[in-house]
Amino acid sequence: MKSVKIVALLCAAVALAACEQTASDKTVDRGFDSKHLSQLKAGVWIDPNGCDHWIIDDGVEGYLSARLDKYGKPVCSGSAPPNTATGPFKSGSALSG
Repeated sequence: MKSVKIVALLCAAVALAACEQTASDKTVDRGFDSKHLSQLKAGVWIDPNGCDHWIIDDGVEGYLSARLDKYGKPVCSGSAPPNTATGPFKSGSALSG
């Protein structure tokens, strides 16, 4: 029983050590070629329900956000079949994915 407690404490310590306390700007890409997210190229991914999501893939990290109209409702344009990504979402970075 004592070894189970020790293992549990070690696991908890490792898990807490992985938590990084940073006050970072979420609008900036953190990578080999870090830049503001507005400088990356976005594409559109159509979910299984037919609704659009902005998608960016810079080779290391990926970003996904629901595409919303001015009232905050999801945009379901039907511009591509469900489960399809379109556009230059893999460009805008020197890394190839």
